Amino acid sequence: MRSVLIIGGGLVGLATAYRLLERQPGLRLTLLEKESTVGAHQSTHNSGVLHCGLYYQPGSAKARLAVQGIRQMVAFCRAENVPHEICGKLVVATRAEELPRLDELLRRGAANGLQGLRKLAPDEMRRIEPHVAGLAAAHVPEEGIVDYRAVCDRLAARVQERGGRISTGAQATRVERRGTEWGVATPRGEFTADFLINCAGLHCDRVAQLAGERREVRIVPFRGEYYQLKAERETLVRHLIYPVPDPKFPFLGVHFTRLIHGGVEAGPNAVLAFAREGYSLGRVNLRDLADALGFPGLWRFLRRYPEMVRTELAQSISRERFCRALQKLVPDIRPGDLAAGGAGVRAQAMTPAGELVQDFHLVAREHALHVLNAPSPAATASLAIGGHVAGLLPA
Repeated sequence: MRSVLIIGGGLVGLATAYRLLERQPGLRLTLLEKESTVGAHQSTHNSGVLHCGLYYQPGSAKARLAVQGIRQMVAFCRAENVPHEICGKLVVATRAEELPRLDELLRRGAANGLQGLRKLAPDEMRRIEPHVAGLAAAHVPEEGIVDYRAVCDRLAARVQERGGRISTGAQATRVERRGTEWGVATPRGEFTADFLINCAGLHCDRVAQLAGERREVRIVPFRGEYYQLKAERETLVRHLIYPVPDPKFPFLGVHFTRLIHGGVEAGPNAVLAFAREGYSLGRVNLRDLADALGFPGLWRFLRRYPEMVRTELAQSISRERFCRALQKLVPDIRPGDLAAGGAGVRAQAMTPAGELVQDFHLVAREHALHVLNAPSPAATASLAIGGHVAGLLPA
């Protein structure tokens, strides 16, 4: 293999380029990014958490790559002087029925190789987070926070230092296999290579279709909205405070995150977005909306989770309802403590049966590889994902 084209300049695409050039010095590698800068979407529209693999089924790709990934990411940040902190996290059980699920999380975390996990009683919880409420908590000391914008910029710099080319403003509009090479048409001209890697995130299913794949899974966009605690109330949260996930709902639930450059975020919720890059309620892309509404899987998902859909929409519309969800973890918080924050959109793959694809999902072909599901913890795990992808390619 003499040359590679990577479509998508988020963390997974950048990390894949970095790992490939590490393994194969001199490889002719070009990374195409449709925006004017790398890391413009999921990679930097998130809460900046370093996830260490607590939630994921032992033996899954998510579990393995999250554990490897956080250690690789921390090592990268140390070497590159990227702002980060291993501050630890509490996962809090606020009701009796959550206690067995908390124990299962601790079991999973231990099976995944996490170190220092502890179950805490209420008084022990409050030594770490004085304002938290609950019956018990898991302390996850390996979790942390990071500046993912800086990670993207450092990875891009290292890729280019190793001879890789990054072309921005280069949206793939046509992808064709011609003889022994791929041709990708963009507004910046046509690019060719022996091997194609699709890391297009929110648009990965469409890029795969351009390359001749059937869209068996579909990206359905869910927006996650955040509030920020007002400066005078940031003392309510010291580190990271998460709920025990509810198995009746496919998303994690609102939580608290201290940010690496100061401040505390609360969120995100999960509401159907009207655009794949729909960071606000008023952002509508008719093509994206028709694509989602025309997908039978979405309607099956909505029928399966009607309570979640109503709850998340209500929390999106009402600050008071959003605050009530947060009060389960920190009772002292009030609606007036919350200021409008940012938002992100999850590139979450869904099956025609209406089920969210739970694990990372890669489709490998003889001359191409498509990353078709890489939601959280893909940012944390990006270097490990990139190494895994690089290992699948011919030398």
